[in-house]
Amino acid sequence: MKSVYVGIVLAPLLGTIVTGLLGRWLSREAVHRICIGGVALSLILSLVAFFHVVGGGETFNEPIYRWMFSDGISFEIGFLVDRLTALMIVVVNFVSLMVHIYTIGYMHDDPGYKRFFSYISLFTFSMLMLVMSNNFLQLFFGWEAVGLVSYLLIGFWYQRESAIYANMKAFLVNRVGDFGFLLGIAAILMYFNSLDYADVFRAAPLLQDVTVEVIPGLEWSVITLICILLFIGAMGKSAQVPLHVWLPDSMEGPTPISALIHAATMVTAGVFMVARMSPLYELSETALSVVLVIGALTAFFMGLVGIVQHDIKRVVAYSTLSQLGYMMVGLGASAYAAGIFHLMTHAFFKALMFLAAGSVIIALHHEQDMRKMGGLKRYMPVTYWTMLIGCLALIGFPGLSGFFSKDAIIEAVGESEIPGAGLAYLLVLLGVFVTALYTFRMFFLTFHGEERMDPHAREHLHESPAVVTVPLVLLAVPAVLVGWLTVEPLLFGGWFGEAIRVAAEHDVLARMGEGFHGALSMVLHGLLAPPFWLAMAGVATAWYAYLKRPELPELAKERAGVLYRVLVNKYGFDDFNQAVFGDGSVRLGRGLWQVGDVTVIDGVMVNGTARGVGRLAVVMRLLQSGYLYHYAFAMIIGLLVLLSWAVAA
Repeated sequence: MKSVYVGIVLAPLLGTIVTGLLGRWLSREAVHRICIGGVALSLILSLVAFFHVVGGGETFNEPIYRWMFSDGISFEIGFLVDRLTALMIVVVNFVSLMVHIYTIGYMHDDPGYKRFFSYISLFTFSMLMLVMSNNFLQLFFGWEAVGLVSYLLIGFWYQRESAIYANMKAFLVNRVGDFGFLLGIAAILMYFNSLDYADVFRAAPLLQDVTVEVIPGLEWSVITLICILLFIGAMGKSAQVPLHVWLPDSMEGPTPISALIHAATMVTAGVFMVARMSPLYELSETALSVVLVIGALTAFFMGLVGIVQHDIKRVVAYSTLSQLGYMMVGLGASAYAAGIFHLMTHAFFKALMFLAAGSVIIALHHEQDMRKMGGLKRYMPVTYWTMLIGCLALIGFPGLSGFFSKDAIIEAVGESEIPGAGLAYLLVLLGVFVTALYTFRMFFLTFHGEERMDPHAREHLHESPAVVTVPLVLLAVPAVLVGWLTVEPLLFGGWFGEAIRVAAEHDVLARMGEGFHGALSMVLHGLLAPPFWLAMAGVATAWYAYLKRPELPELAKERAGVLYRVLVNKYGFDDFNQAVFGDGSVRLGRGLWQVGDVTVIDGVMVNGTARGVGRLAVVMRLLQSGYLYHYAFAMIIGLLVLLSWAVAA
């Protein structure tokens, strides 16, 4: 199986290398066939690996090659393929393949067509290296590689100033998180003297009571410190408050990469990492509490911002922020399986929603403002019904994939006794109403009501081509069915085995499993549970406010006053970052330039030296008068000085 695992990562990399180096001599058709073929091959091999692992095959955990050996520590590239990895590589490759196919239609007229395919194949390779790693060195490589390629993709349309701003913002914010992540890996190397997962997880219980003084006089648990530092990295990559600000702006990239980044790949890297590190997090209730509370704050407050957005892609982006918060809440409640389950279901329905939004954008000649849409149902039936499936899955409608995973997280938080679980439960419950409100606000404004689009756009309005709609249908299928097929083994059947470890006192899913009687029973129970009624209340509110009484939103906007301005300004995070970090960095740079460069270096060292030499030359010139009696006088004075010194000695 080793060759299969190597093939999984090398297939998309080969597509990247061939199209990147030889793209100028290849046709567009050849480029997309090579890249799609590479990802398709990777998906096939991933399915082989998946069924091998599920069928009882042994977990693969071996180095592929040694990069360096230094001071007793081996720096290696290696793969860990267990059930967690097997699930992730299938999800990543399936969504990536759908995005690759969709790109043929979406980027058809773009001059950067070949470059885009090369980038997204490289992105897929980077994510696969991340999820298949068996050590922290390779994890960090994949972590930084997806960040680098996302920078290239968000700023793909580099002629736009907004795109360049967005990709730089994403790059810098992620560097903040990655600094904490790197410190966490450094602490692991320092205390465990190894970067291998197995070594670290095996030795972790021995360090549970070890403390370190981060601040003199203040002792921290080493395990807690490591877990929080690693989570700071996850906050950047998975866009948790306050390191979330880059993700909405990443909508400046083409829609296919919005789907790829926000569905199953980059933004879920932090969720995957925390789940992979469950043997460490289970040793620190403090770290779990941090994950739980930050996830809950992200889930609720980012959802509120989605209500006031007018750009269709930004609404879906804020829903991603909110759902990432739900995943983190599940992890913080020690329901790691529920968090990964929601990662999987979210990958399907969120990729579906992004690609459906892209289909609408194509039809309206790249118009993204929902205030210039409306009534698209009769023009775009396939896009309409697939988007409806995605929206229902997102709000957790009973029977669709999002219901099984989202309700499991909410119930797990209700069962949890981790500090902060009470607040988190309230926020994720209220978040259900908010999610339904902004989701169906988008849906009704786009597909129902009066037609508000430009007359020219209306004349040419039609359903997107098959190369766009077929991926929508293929993503809609798992968005409907995958929950029914996987809820029992993933949540209550111990499917992940040793890949995820949960302490007995934290095992909320085990307690929930005692009352589980099958998927159908869970659906029927869901019809009576608070999340369902809160979701229906959100849908009803959206219908009444945006279809029945369309004047109400404007009235509510006037009445809301400060609250509306707070939401439109996104709680002031962007303004604060711009004023403090952006403008502050500029002011600091100017100050250092004025004091350090102009005053000290130029003024004192360079020009000061020149002026000093000039002044010295003026003085020395006075001694070279050319008069004999001046020199005789100087000789006599010198002789007197020497005699005085000799007598004194």
